[in-house]
Amino acid sequence: MTVRESGALDVERIREDFPVLDREFDGTQLVYLDNAATTQTPNRVIDAIGDYYREYNANVHRGLHQLSQEASIAYEEAHDRVAEFIGAAGREEIVFTKNTTESENLVAYAWGLRELGPGDTVVLTEMEHHASLVTWQQIAERTGADVAYIRVDQDGYLDMDHAREVIDDDTAMLSALHVSNTLGTINPVADLVDLAHDHDALAFIDGAQAVPNRPVDVEAIDADFYAFSGHKMAGPTGIGVLYGKQHLLESMGPFLYGGDMIEKVTFEESRWNELPWKFEAGTPSIAQGIALAEACDYLDEIGMGAIARHENELAQYALERFAEFDDIETFGPPAGEERGGLVSFNLDSVHAHDLSSILNDYAVAIRAGDHCTQPLHDKLGVAATARASFYVYNTREEIDVLVEAIDDARQLFA
Repeated sequence: MTVRESGALDVERIREDFPVLDREFDGTQLVYLDNAATTQTPNRVIDAIGDYYREYNANVHRGLHQLSQEASIAYEEAHDRVAEFIGAAGREEIVFTKNTTESENLVAYAWGLRELGPGDTVVLTEMEHHASLVTWQQIAERTGADVAYIRVDQDGYLDMDHAREVIDDDTAMLSALHVSNTLGTINPVADLVDLAHDHDALAFIDGAQAVPNRPVDVEAIDADFYAFSGHKMAGPTGIGVLYGKQHLLESMGPFLYGGDMIEKVTFEESRWNELPWKFEAGTPSIAQGIALAEACDYLDEIGMGAIARHENELAQYALERFAEFDDIETFGPPAGEERGGLVSFNLDSVHAHDLSSILNDYAVAIRAGDHCTQPLHDKLGVAATARASFYVYNTREEIDVLVEAIDDARQLFA
């Protein structure tokens, strides 16, 4: 069992599943706190990739031989498993992409270029990841549409009164984060989707920081599109997911063209394959898709509710430890408010990049920079932040190691 009767995770048992956590650097145990960028991968997910290459490595939907049949079935069933994991109706609503960024681009190009025009508005939030912000900026430039932003208040929350002003009858698409990768804010995405639908607009939700660590039901949220990445949820790199309501995906043209996404090709015209294969041109990430389904199994066995509680507890503990020092500034919702499992912060007089470099000497891995949210950092008035982000295998003791290493960095710059 990975969950004790108290509801707390058996973290020490879980850590045994992740071989990289045993690494040491110059005799110092690795403390990996960069999970918002990429989580580590458990043995059984690694084994799922190896099993594919060892036992039935073949292309999908292209051969009648046994290996191709086995690979095709496993790959198709992976779509079914992911659909179940997020509460989608079926595989027809699950498109495998490279990552969340490609999922966003797929909708922006396949839907946005055709549907947007002068007088239309795409509404984003001030905390958007560049995957959303840059993509919709570029589509707006090409189509003549406008881009508007929902304000973020001083505590890192969306200003919902402002949202009700910005989302109006000119809005064609709302694109918003479920959980901020910089602030840790958990946005009221169902309310945002309702606002969009009240004005006959569509809603795209970026769930890259939500699906890995909390229960997500896309039908309950009622998002028209929802995207996330495998490498942030104990899965492999190179695989992402776009959920789309079936009737919308059916109405959209393909994003990429080539093999497997076609039903019939003549010298004069082409007809597209059925969903979801219409959007998966060429040889897909077969091993990664199969391994992503294994990651879903692994996380479900632990319990998504338990993972969410664990991450929030670690974030609260980090905020509590940081509050002991007058020279550490944190960003996002204050202590005591539920948040995603990350804390962005700055140490006075020490640039975030310098701090990250020093922490690396202590085998503590964090992220430093703008976290692909440059406009948000401009609004916060800082060039960069340090970010400690947690996952199912992290502990309070590792946060204590982080704080001790920060204290040593403080002395170096004193």
